[in-house]
Amino acid sequence: MTSLTGKLSDRFLSKEKAVLGPRATPSTASVRRRADKSASTDFRTAFAIDADRILHSRSFTRYIDKTQVFSLQENDNITRRVIHIQLLSKIARTIGRVLALNEDLIEAIALGHDIGHCPFGHTGERILSRLCRSNEIGHFHHNIQSLHALDRIEKNGRGLNLSIQVLDGIVCHDGETHIDGIRPEPARSFDELDELASRKRMGSSAPMNPMTMEGCLVKLCDTISYIGRDFEDAIRLKLIKRSDIPAEIVNVLGDTNGKIVYRLVESMIEHSMDSDTLSYGADVGGALGELKKFNYRHIYLNPRIKTEEAKLERSFELVFAHLLDDLTAGRENSPVAAFLADMDASYIESTSQAEKVRDYIAGMTDDYLIYTFNRLFVPQKLPRTF
Repeated sequence: MTSLTGKLSDRFLSKEKAVLGPRATPSTASVRRRADKSASTDFRTAFAIDADRILHSRSFTRYIDKTQVFSLQENDNITRRVIHIQLLSKIARTIGRVLALNEDLIEAIALGHDIGHCPFGHTGERILSRLCRSNEIGHFHHNIQSLHALDRIEKNGRGLNLSIQVLDGIVCHDGETHIDGIRPEPARSFDELDELASRKRMGSSAPMNPMTMEGCLVKLCDTISYIGRDFEDAIRLKLIKRSDIPAEIVNVLGDTNGKIVYRLVESMIEHSMDSDTLSYGADVGGALGELKKFNYRHIYLNPRIKTEEAKLERSFELVFAHLLDDLTAGRENSPVAAFLADMDASYIESTSQAEKVRDYIAGMTDDYLIYTFNRLFVPQKLPRTF
């Protein structure tokens, strides 16, 4: 470490120590799976390094063409996953700053929490999970795949060697479940985190709470970042009208995404200051639960956004089966062969053929799944002969 790097590192750590509260996770507490010389000689704090590693990963680049809720929409104003990530990061860091939590850790968890999402959002996740179960490799969960992608797939199978506090927050996030309050679990080891992920992959439905207050905050803010945005998108697509939102929700939270985000953030700060638990007020928490039910009934389960679902299901099935057959037959011209060509030997040797196909498909963007389907199953024009 150069003298300048050492001085900058000391300055950042001193500044962090001065602003962090007693419930925050200091960067000096970070633990990595293996020794990391580059991290130990860097002027950035450990969690800032993790955030940058995620930001520069291949998986993060592919956020740009992954569906948030509404797939196959010819509308550039509809939220995609890359926007959701930025909204979550900003909202969580805003609250974390007020609560004197570690903003670098919050950012790293937020940036990486949906890395494992497969093409076509939760519809794709449900389809891919069924295919995984039928091939006896367990369920597919995007949060567990996020851990797997960052820890086992990135860097050609060597992984990014992120801090356990970051990976734990990513594994334990779940914006779909309504939570009135949350507090951190006791600290976990890497073995315990791997076991938690394995149980979830094998079908466990046990709740998973992060081991840091920062992870708990991201888990709650996941909902804040999408709940109002989703109904704004639904209004734009004419699935619902603003006047459809029940008055009991509007009276507490408001009827626009901006009002809802502000009210939820305000309530969480008000009821979480100087507390070991992150929570909303009873009225706000109750209204948020009702808004989730409203969104499920009128948006997420709306048949008008599911008209292409059968085709998507068939596309996933055919692509998965074809790629698995390619691996079994050893076809070197297969798309999945290019994915595996530069992977580390430890990944190749420890990963079953079906798991390799799962990992390859999970990393696809929406457009790339369709491209792969067309390449494999739609006749292509032959090259000109003159």
